[in-house]
Amino acid sequence: MKFFRQFPIFVLAALAAAPAAAQSYPVRPVRMIIGFPAGGPSDIFGRAFAQAMSAGLGQPVVVENKSGVGGVLGIDTVAKSQPDGYTLGFNNQGSVAMAPYALSKMPFNPNRDLALITTVVKVPEVIVVNPSLPVKTLGELVAYAKANPGRINFGSAGAGGITHLVCELLKAEAHIDVLHVPYKGAAPAVADLLGGQVQMGIFDVPVVLPHIRSGKFRALAVTTAKRVPTLPEVPTTAEAGYPRVISDNWYGLVAPAGTPGAVLKRIHEAAIAALHSPALLEQFAKVSGIPAPSTPEEYATFLGEEQARWSGIIKAIGFKED
Repeated sequence: MKFFRQFPIFVLAALAAAPAAAQSYPVRPVRMIIGFPAGGPSDIFGRAFAQAMSAGLGQPVVVENKSGVGGVLGIDTVAKSQPDGYTLGFNNQGSVAMAPYALSKMPFNPNRDLALITTVVKVPEVIVVNPSLPVKTLGELVAYAKANPGRINFGSAGAGGITHLVCELLKAEAHIDVLHVPYKGAAPAVADLLGGQVQMGIFDVPVVLPHIRSGKFRALAVTTAKRVPTLPEVPTTAEAGYPRVISDNWYGLVAPAGTPGAVLKRIHEAAIAALHSPALLEQFAKVSGIPAPSTPEEYATFLGEEQARWSGIIKAIGFKED
């Protein structure tokens, strides 16, 4: 009888231990996985965000670059990690909203295997060409591609991601034939665009802005509804006659599914504080990043909308990556 009289005390002690554990989180550095190589736009935004989050968590947030398959491999590592709050993922749009419909084999289910914490930043994209290509407008690019089918190569940050599929959308809308060359991230793709191994690409503004300003790239159009403040002279794709070729890239923060709710709440608080930090806002603004803090529920709704949009586009253009 003594055991049964004491049993509720044991239960209460166990229940009390869970919040105590969450309150002590984190007690060691937190790992944030970015699915692309260093130097690309996801790395630029992710590192700045990780540093800002460190202040709110009271522990270093250490970035780990794990590239491949347009960011999918990095987020797959997050999905399969211990759900204790010590492995987070800085996901790109492609890995959770496009790849599930563009790849024939997807290693994780973003709606089942990830805990969505917040959207982080939205980023405009721009169509750029190597100046060796004799075009100065999007219209001239389309005309040149039609006169030279299959002779223009475009680089992307990986198959099935936004830098790939927006070009596929442009191909379908403009009825042109340009060849895809996938890379393991934007940084190596941009390096080859500089070297002339590929002639065009559609990339996040931050990773190509210095090359546009130096004259090493020619910007033809931004794939946004409105012109971009850092490139005010560059028309939108709608202005150039292709209103359906619209795409803003975006990044979010995720954890493995099953991470305790109290730990997720602590991470969310630190993330939102970081996204309201004047220093981070200034860093983002310099490279055309628009902070996008949200609740987990708002993130889930937004992701559902993005998945519906891009699954329809991918189906319409008939794309599937083996």
